[in-house]
Amino acid sequence: MKYLANPRLSNFTHLQAMLIKPYPSWELPELPHATHTTAQEYAYERLRFAIMVGGVPPGAALTIRGVADALSLSSTPVRETLRRLCAEGALFSQSNRRIITPPMTTARHQELISTRVALEQLAVRRAARFITENDLEILTNIDLQMDQAIVQQNYIQLVILNQQFHSTLYALNPEQVCLPMIESVWLQLGPFNRLAAERAGQLTLEDQHKNLLTALRKRDTEAASQAVEADIRDAADQASAAQ
Repeated sequence: MKYLANPRLSNFTHLQAMLIKPYPSWELPELPHATHTTAQEYAYERLRFAIMVGGVPPGAALTIRGVADALSLSSTPVRETLRRLCAEGALFSQSNRRIITPPMTTARHQELISTRVALEQLAVRRAARFITENDLEILTNIDLQMDQAIVQQNYIQLVILNQQFHSTLYALNPEQVCLPMIESVWLQLGPFNRLAAERAGQLTLEDQHKNLLTALRKRDTEAASQAVEADIRDAADQASAAQ
């Protein structure tokens, strides 16, 4: 992730405390590639995508009626969508049946980051041998679009492009099986990542995406794996490590 650092965030607990103040709203970005065939699949894909890219902030409450109205659907497909996303860990149903994005604790964040590192290092090692010059050009273009999103402070678009960069790379492996598992982790990190980006104050000193592209051009699988880990951990560290 092209992450931004904010020296005012002394540690993860400080950032978590900022979440006590509720965000005013949530939004449902349009799907870049719709594959749904039914109202239920549409509701699921649209809300899942919104959570994954940060359209639904941490702690935001969702109601069946609110989501149904936003999607111009009846309550039935939305009710099933909320149930599925709760089962996947993307949403949390409280004892009073209030549905929110799950609270982020230090332990949970660390577990998600460690899982993401393990899966994505494996994915990039498997994909690197299939990369072509055309693929590198596509990835470079996505990376440049991310630079522009940072300048424009378009944080949802930044998260969308970051995930597009990684998924495009990992999908180069024709036998890949990691991407659904990786997306599950992204789904649980999405609300937090968007918030962290919004709180940012300045760019990181090193752009790990560009390091990754350099390693891929050299066909250096180990360096590519290290760049992926650094990319993930840099973003996490800037939000959680003491300054």
